[in-house]
Amino acid sequence: MTPVPHDQRIGFLKAVLNAIPSPVLVVDDDVRIVDLNHAAAQWLNAHPSAVLKLRGGEALHCIHASETPGGCGAAPACYDCVVRNSVREAYAGKQAIRKTYPMHLTIDGKTEDVNILVTTAPIDYNNERLVLLVLEDVSELVSLRRIVPMCAGCRKVRDDQEYWQRVDLYFKRHLDIDVSHSICPDCAARLYPELTEPRQPN
Repeated sequence: MTPVPHDQRIGFLKAVLNAIPSPVLVVDDDVRIVDLNHAAAQWLNAHPSAVLKLRGGEALHCIHASETPGGCGAAPACYDCVVRNSVREAYAGKQAIRKTYPMHLTIDGKTEDVNILVTTAPIDYNNERLVLLVLEDVSELVSLRRIVPMCAGCRKVRDDQEYWQRVDLYFKRHLDIDVSHSICPDCAARLYPELTEPRQPN
């Protein structure tokens, strides 16, 4: 079998990277972006060339990246950064798999809390070690794990903006889940007793 030329292998690997639906960054030991997939470019809302060579916190607009002149990695909070520490572990040959990390990002001039899952794995390429960094935004799932206020009378739920809405609309808005309607046996017996009670013999 004829070996695949180097340029074709690179093109194939880039196509595989772009097929991954989660944001994937290839970073160096300082979390500088060496490459990224289409999903990452969309998530960062930037053209790939605009974020190459930026550190992860700078590209993500982490609030700590602008706290000190040194940028991402220089602020006191950076020492506990799960992204940076997971990349460091990957450089030591270990993997981090779906570590939860609440990030504080600046989005459209406002600070927002974003919950992400961080996965890292080492890559050795051309005698250089790089790290594959996968980021999954699970903010909606985390918000749904909190206790959601529900009216004891009508069973509507209250969202973060203090609006009361039906449970099915809440699921649709926050998780894009459609709810179909059915009826449980208890309610069927209460509402439609003539259909659920056993017939008496004549």
